[in-house]
Amino acid sequence: MNEPVKGTGKTVDEALAQALATLALTKDEVIYTVLQEPDSGVFGIFGKKEAIVEVSPIVNPAKKAQTFLSDMLGAMGIDCVVSAKLNDDILNIDLSGENMGILIGRRGQTLDAIQYLTSLIVNKKSDQYIRVIIDTENYRRKRQKTLEMLAKKMARNVMRNRHKIALEPMNPAERRIIHSTLQDYDDIYTYSEGDDPYRYVVIDLQDK
Repeated sequence: MNEPVKGTGKTVDEALAQALATLALTKDEVIYTVLQEPDSGVFGIFGKKEAIVEVSPIVNPAKKAQTFLSDMLGAMGIDCVVSAKLNDDILNIDLSGENMGILIGRRGQTLDAIQYLTSLIVNKKSDQYIRVIIDTENYRRKRQKTLEMLAKKMARNVMRNRHKIALEPMNPAERRIIHSTLQDYDDIYTYSEGDDPYRYVVIDLQDK
């Protein structure tokens, strides 16, 4: 439950305790506002008022992502451990278990889709954008090395054959790896063409 909850009681502490019980959270996990201070009224009878507080859960991006992924993967019948760590505005998530290949998919497409959905959930109603990176079995690093090798190989082919080469469609992160790998090549330049999800990198000669 992420919506604010109101609690009432004879004292502010009692009202807060009621709201915390409703949310099943501790005081450290919420922020609260006292909407009304208690008042014993006249002779303890007339104008008597209870304390009213409004309590809102503190949104924890890592916990939010873990809950979403655990529920989604559990519904898919996939048993895995979800580890999440937030560093500044980057949320790194690692999925571990057996047969994680099913979560990677062809060229990481399934993993990218899961990452996209998780990003939507984490950033929903959030004032700060959190970049979500999901990995399993160190796939992202392995894929980066593969793309770096591909970029260098294709660059050599372009220089040898004197003809530009268009690579397969890639997501924005993978295209950035190609561009970054070849940015210091004096005889080569790269650019992207096409529309997502079919946008691709072209490797061409600086001078023809």
